[in-house]
This record gives sequence, structure tokens and C-alpha cells, in this order.
Amino acid sequence: MTGICEGRVCIVTGAGRGIGREHALMLAAQGAKVVVNDIGGEVDGSGRSTGPAQDVVDEIVAAGGEAVVNGDDVSSWAGAEAMVGQAVEVFGDLHVLVNNAGILRDRMLANMTEAEWDAVIGVHLKGTFAPARHAAAHWRERSKAGDEVDARIINTSSPSGIYGNVGQTNYGAAKAGIAAFTVIAAKELARYGVTVNAIAPAALTRMTENLGMGQADEATKEKMAPKWIAPIVTWLASPASRPVTGRVFDVSGQALSVSEGWHRGPTAEPVEDPELVGEIALQLVADARPNANMFGYDEK
Repeated sequence: MTGICEGRVCIVTGAGRGIGREHALMLAAQGAKVVVNDIGGEVDGSGRSTGPAQDVVDEIVAAGGEAVVNGDDVSSWAGAEAMVGQAVEVFGDLHVLVNNAGILRDRMLANMTEAEWDAVIGVHLKGTFAPARHAAAHWRERSKAGDEVDARIINTSSPSGIYGNVGQTNYGAAKAGIAAFTVIAAKELARYGVTVNAIAPAALTRMTENLGMGQADEATKEKMAPKWIAPIVTWLASPASRPVTGRVFDVSGQALSVSEGWHRGPTAEPVEDPELVGEIALQLVADARPNANMFGYDEK
């Protein structure tokens, strides 16, 4: 199949349903060979089945594309290494890693359990780090061997992480960490021909249908369909995106934006006496831009 990702070998984690499924289908439609990773679990991470991933592979193959199933757990060090190895073994190379897999265990902070914190941080943060680590080592080895490397890591942050959302201290902390991971990894891997970017998507999927989106009218639901997220990921996966790295794209069916990260704001001379800090700190806060609301605009 031809397209902007023709010949690219891509891994998409959590690709059995929702946003990841749309990524895999569009990448394949644009010529990529896809490793469709999904453990087939429930929204909270429980259970396993390769059925959803196999369904996506069958759909890609029926349309004339190339894809294989991977059922490894992205939060497993050995599983992530095996997934990267499978891409190279089956398709002969790896060009793109899309870290998309995720779960939700929402709870207000005072009620959150250790297990709910650990599960979400594990799947999102380690599930981004471990595949990226093994893919980066592969590309570094190829670069040092003198091969031309033009590779991509595309991570999945969230408005919950970069702006903040009540009831999601675990999820938001993981997603904020992924945004920071993206900025730092982009600086580290540029020397090997690897760009690292992230998206912060808002879409109606089984993970978000109980967060209020499921009660939206049909026109709004159409604008929140996961199909709107895949085009920016497919472009980032293509050779055309090479000049772009270290950025976070806020994307939905209503807008495509670049999220601007932390910057130093109003500044004062430091003081040694803590009794003098209050007046200075209050003035700095008064002069500073407010934090963003969940839509990325100044909170009123």
C-alpha cells in the first residue's frame, strides 16, 4: 500500500480498540507495516485477550496491508524488549514506536489506594519508558554502525496531565511525566536520528464514555470520535515530520494545537528572610498568567 508512511515499520501499543486502533488502521492505509500490540484488558487493566488486536490485524490484512499481533505487556521490561524484537524479526526493521496503551483507575486523592496508583503509573509511565528504551537502544546501535536512521517515538500524554483534571492524580501525574519524558528524550535521541513527540488527545472511547462524554449529543460525539486523533500521529510517523521534535500536540475533532510547556514567569530578587517572601510571592502570582483549565485556556 502507498502513502506517506510507505515502507515504515510501526509498533502501536494498545491498538486493539479506540484511539490506538485508529492509529494502526491509518498507518497501514498509508503504507506502514504495523505491529498491533494489545493485551486485550478491561479499562482498569484487568483481564487479557488477543482478540481485539487480532481483529485489527485481520482488518488491515483484508484491506491489503501488513500487520501482526503482539500481546506483550508494555509495562514489562522483557515484554517491551520482545515487542521491539518482533518488529525487527518479522518486518526487518523498526521506524516508529507509538506509545498509546493506557488504563484508568480514577479516584479522589483521599480515597485512592496504593494499587490504583501503582497500576496507572506502571502502564502509562513504565509502559512508555520500557518500549522507548528498547527501541532507542536498537536505533543507537544502528546509528553507531553507520546506518541512516530516521525514526520516531510518539507518546500519549493527556489534557489531564498537562492542564489537570479532578479525580485523576494518578493518571494526570503519569501523563505529565510522559510530556516531560518526551522533551528530555527528544534532546537525548536527536543525535541518533530519532524524533520524540507526544499527543494530548481528547476523544470519546470506552475509557472516557463514563466521564461525561458519553452523555453528549450526537454532533459532539462525532467531533470526539477517535478517528480525529490518527492524522497527526500518522504525519508524525512519516519522514515529513523530521524537523519536529520535543513537542506536545493537543488534538481532538475540534482543534489541533501545540501545547506550550512550562516557562519561567515573573521574577524577583531572592531574599533570605522568610517573613519577606509573602509580599513578593503574592505579587509574582498576581503578575503571572493563570494555570490552564481542562481546555488549555487561562482558568478564570
